[in-house]
Amino acid sequence: MTDEPVLVLATTGGQGRAVTDALLGRGARIRALVRDPHRAAARELADQGVDVVAGSLSDRGSLAAAMRGVTGVFAFTTPFEAGVEAEVNQGRAILSAAAEERVPHLVFSSVAGADQDSGVPHFESKARVEAELTAGDVPYTILGPTYFFDNALGGAERILGGVLDLPLPPDRPLQQLARPDLGAFAAEVLLNPAPFVGQRIELAGDAPTPTQMAAALGTAVGREVRLERVPLSAIADPDMHAMWTFLNGPGYRVDIPALHDAHPEVRWTGFADWAHRTWAPAR
Repeated sequence: MTDEPVLVLATTGGQGRAVTDALLGRGARIRALVRDPHRAAARELADQGVDVVAGSLSDRGSLAAAMRGVTGVFAFTTPFEAGVEAEVNQGRAILSAAAEERVPHLVFSSVAGADQDSGVPHFESKARVEAELTAGDVPYTILGPTYFFDNALGGAERILGGVLDLPLPPDRPLQQLARPDLGAFAAEVLLNPAPFVGQRIELAGDAPTPTQMAAALGTAVGREVRLERVPLSAIADPDMHAMWTFLNGPGYRVDIPALHDAHPEVRWTGFADWAHRTWAPAR
């Protein structure tokens, strides 16, 4: 284990926290970039021995300062605060800072399907960041997570009321991933980079159909959960409409058995297990 820290960007978000937790579990030294070190989530990280520093994904200067002397960086960008152009600019700031500081290895969390000309705005913005990353001089690994199990939590009240809303046919598999599995995979890549440098790896833990998802959620919450198919025409947000059109069409294409066989060190989580752990306490 190196004495140099691993830098995790956006540490208090879902992905950043999952990676941080996995690295903490492996005894790694961690530096965390957060917007506000005084927030409760940041103070909690500091209490766990994480070196918390202030900065922004769009501020190259604070990124470069945070990257100084690290052994690797977990990088993440988001379009959901200021749009896809802002996300691309975040990526450029991160890549510029990494090049300036000669970061030994940068792990970029993109999205599965970003290389498929999907037409999904927040996939395409990540594809633009990927293109600039692969054209540069910073050693990299790109991870492409699929749909997260946790996305179901956006409909928590409806699920507890007995309805799962999804804009998919009942028998259409949806490749998905538990955030802790992303964290475990990213931690392995960050702490053992040699086998992964230059690779683009898409990640999925399970591929349940909406019917199977509803059944698993029903078992977890202790009541019948009925699937209700949402028509695509009812999705007003253009980005989300494009995403669900893609998922109804070509969709993700992770070879899940091959991925799991190649990486048995990750305890790949199935949707039913995630549902039980997440929803059973609500019973």
